[in-house]
Amino acid sequence: MASMLKSLKLLTDPTRLRILLLLDAEALSVADLQELLGMGQSRISTQLSQLKSGGLVRDERSGKHNFYRSEMSRDLCRLAQEAAKEVPETEKDAAALRHLQHKRRDKTRAYFDELAGRFGKDYVPGRSWKGLAEALLKVTNQGVVADLGAGEGTLAQMLARQADKVIAVDLSPKMVEFGRELASRHDLPNLEYRLGDIEEPPLEDASVDLAFLSQALHHAGSPPKALAETFRIVKPGGRVVVLDLLQHSFEEARELYADVWLGFGEGELAAMLEEAGFTQIETAVVDREPEPPNFQTLLAVARKPA
Repeated sequence: MASMLKSLKLLTDPTRLRILLLLDAEALSVADLQELLGMGQSRISTQLSQLKSGGLVRDERSGKHNFYRSEMSRDLCRLAQEAAKEVPETEKDAAALRHLQHKRRDKTRAYFDELAGRFGKDYVPGRSWKGLAEALLKVTNQGVVADLGAGEGTLAQMLARQADKVIAVDLSPKMVEFGRELASRHDLPNLEYRLGDIEEPPLEDASVDLAFLSQALHHAGSPPKALAETFRIVKPGGRVVVLDLLQHSFEEARELYADVWLGFGEGELAAMLEEAGFTQIETAVVDREPEPPNFQTLLAVARKPA
């Protein structure tokens, strides 16, 4: 646990305070912070080093980039937010962060808009029938299912044949439109498509028995936030299934597939699920593609306590 006195001392510097508040809202790289704060790399790196040594931030590797997150306690965060009222630049920082988040989402949305209607014809990293089969073996005869980041809904359509209802959520209007057409064409009245983000899914609290995130989490700006929202919408005793890429170093995935994160380690994904509140967490690597860059598919299954 970070020393309270040291933490308070670190918060007295306006630049460190601004950085901390940004990192409390979103995981960011040094380059992101340069863009948001209009400061040089050396200055930001120095401040991050001090915050890290004080236990207020942690970093994690994703390919060639380090992303930083706030480790402030909720009490300290409230104190930081109160102190920020005396730093006029924080309002501009929040606006700049919203713009960056919109840019990220627009990039992802544009990628999937372009892809709409071509699924099954174009290559999608980590999307294998073996991986889907392994996931479906874990969950049969479900009630209400949410497919978060559904794309045009290949998985949602499979689930709809054994679930009472499936709600497919995607941020691409074209994907949602295409999915609705497919559901109508395949006579699946229990399959509903909703436009929305996996970090703010348009579903009520405790409204689904099962939530799926299939190759969606690495597109999230904040995977922990997406999993926390998943926890919110799952009923007590319900489950979550995550299919994603195992951590890799294929940097080109950011441009080719609009990926934000280069996969996740088994322990990292398990820790995020636990932090969100899930228990009985199981993980396994269920597939490895034969062609370079040899993407591997990671499966995680967990339960919300009853």
